[in-house]
Amino acid sequence: MAYEQEKATFDRDGFVVVRQLLSPAEFRELTDNLDRYISEVVPTLADADAFYQDRSKPETLKQMQHMGQDPFFDAYKDHPRWIELAEALLGEAAVSQGPEWFNKPPATEHITPLHQDNYYFNLKPPSVVTIWLALDKVDEENGCLRYLPGSHKGEVVAHGATETLGFSQGISDYSVEDESREVRVCLEPGDIVAHHGNTYHRAEVNRSSTRHRRAFAMVIKGVSCRRDEEGFARYNESLKAQHEAMGLQA
Repeated sequence: MAYEQEKATFDRDGFVVVRQLLSPAEFRELTDNLDRYISEVVPTLADADAFYQDRSKPETLKQMQHMGQDPFFDAYKDHPRWIELAEALLGEAAVSQGPEWFNKPPATEHITPLHQDNYYFNLKPPSVVTIWLALDKVDEENGCLRYLPGSHKGEVVAHGATETLGFSQGISDYSVEDESREVRVCLEPGDIVAHHGNTYHRAEVNRSSTRHRRAFAMVIKGVSCRRDEEGFARYNESLKAQHEAMGLQA
């Protein structure tokens, strides 16, 4: 699949929706392995690899990272459907940085602060895309992603510390006019939204009392990218200090 129209939208807006990226069998294989990973692997992980709203309540699991320590997910990063889409959007060969999983459990108060992914990645040029696959129905009630169209065309801007575990830095300079231009992306299970590393995006709290908002994502970067090691080191030092202040262990 060439994805010409999707690339045009991605280049214009900094994000694009693709309906049902995976076949039903591929989607089921992924969800079965996520269930296995959560039940068998997550209880063994360090705090920094699995974040909870309330660690005493397993149902409040909100984020998993460094999932490549599991053989299935280590291999999954090279899944051809994901790589093909990323390469079409970026216009060059690309490699995956590995999978992550996100959740907004029902009736929890945490937001996803406004941010640019490349603030965390420190990649130059910013030829990087995050592909975010909905595992549940995602809408305004349970915290859909909200994007500022065209924001990827600028540079990475200043971020300040937040108190949101998993999203340690956020953009504070954001006007009412900017917010009014946001596009809210609603998805069915199996749909994806792909966004550029410099695109402004955020999500509100999950206001549902019963529905989760789970998603599986991979960051895929073009081969032209190089990491700004000094910037990345500064970010990691800041992250370490925030985790220590929250009482988390690596």
